[in-house]
Amino acid sequence: MPIAIKMPALSPTMEEGILAKWLVKVGDTVSSGDIMAEIETDKATMEFEAVDEGVIAHIQVDEGTEGVKVGTVIATLAEDGEDVGDVQPAGGGDAAPAPAPAPAVEEAAPAPNPAPAAPTAAPAPAASSGDRIIASPLAKRIAEQKGIDLSGVKGSGPNGRIVKADVEGTQPGAAAPASAPAATPAPAAAPAEAQDFGIPHEVEKLSGMRKTIARRLTESKQQVPHIYLTVDIRLDALLKLRSELNAALEPQGVKLSVNDLMIKALGKSLEAVPACNVQFAGDSMLKFSRADVSVAVSIPNGLITPIVTDAGSKAVSKISTEMKDLATRAKEGKLAPEEYQGGTASLSNMGMFGIKQFEAVINPPQGMIMAIGAGDKRPYVVDDSLQIASVMSATGSFDHRAIDGADGAQLMKAFKEMIEAPLGLVA
Repeated sequence: MPIAIKMPALSPTMEEGILAKWLVKVGDTVSSGDIMAEIETDKATMEFEAVDEGVIAHIQVDEGTEGVKVGTVIATLAEDGEDVGDVQPAGGGDAAPAPAPAPAVEEAAPAPNPAPAAPTAAPAPAASSGDRIIASPLAKRIAEQKGIDLSGVKGSGPNGRIVKADVEGTQPGAAAPASAPAATPAPAAAPAEAQDFGIPHEVEKLSGMRKTIARRLTESKQQVPHIYLTVDIRLDALLKLRSELNAALEPQGVKLSVNDLMIKALGKSLEAVPACNVQFAGDSMLKFSRADVSVAVSIPNGLITPIVTDAGSKAVSKISTEMKDLATRAKEGKLAPEEYQGGTASLSNMGMFGIKQFEAVINPPQGMIMAIGAGDKRPYVVDDSLQIASVMSATGSFDHRAIDGADGAQLMKAFKEMIEAPLGLVA
């Protein structure tokens, strides 16, 4: 009996993908575990392995096809003993819905959470344009799963946008209570239409990853109230310790980078100031007991954030080894979803590009991100005298709904102290 090969869900929130490349052709024999295709998700290009054994009878979705829904039949496999010429293409059927994200990997499908409202303010009615209900993608998916009619749900997000928290507390069939009509919100400004003005150019189609980066960062800046805190940090002691550690670790083939020590310092700082190791979740807060640090890595198609789990407790040599492996596989598109989805905070280092200081955009639904600038020689007061020291600027971006300024300041203070007195990083 022919076997239908369907578009897989390669991440918990994947709904569709790009069939980037076929690695088999009609007539090829495949076995379980053979790589059949490369599929581009919203995060990375991943390999798709065969589960069954047989001969490729039909390829029903050409490579390069975009927007292939999860569950769509992309090829037909003939089982042993079947004549490939007699096998008919398997039916497409309905595309299976993508699985709802589990809390542990909710980072992969951020829900724009509602900003806290003033105590006397009533929630705005669901914003609509004509017959269109304005709601976040996650809210729409939850509503569909629970059988909720969004036309009767009041949106508490900006401009009455329906968000995750609005539908989670709504029962199927429940009617929204009547309320006084609210003023119609001003429509959000649409992006300016691209115009080339006759300037020579080429058009490059956005990859799935670039579209996701654009959407997520736009939502982050629109939905998350950022607060930025910057400190200058003297690096001389850290650089001296790194040199000594590398000399000791050379026989093991381990070479620490400054970034490895920064990851460790952020992990320990989050453990020391747990009020910053949190995530805003509408009417509740997630308080994490472990610091998993997502590290920004630039790859050809955009940016990905592999995770160093339990960064505060790991030895710096272990962090260094893991980070090199994660960065290499990230650039090759070979990370597993659990290796880049999640994390309790992020670190972005642009010091290698000579950037002295910058403010990073929070990676939702995380509560903070640390931006590391370049270390350079600067005039610096040491023991009440002006000296020349190696100094860098670090800026923390905090979700002000979850983290107060004073708590953010405590984290920046802890981070600075750990780098300026770095023996605690190897204790």
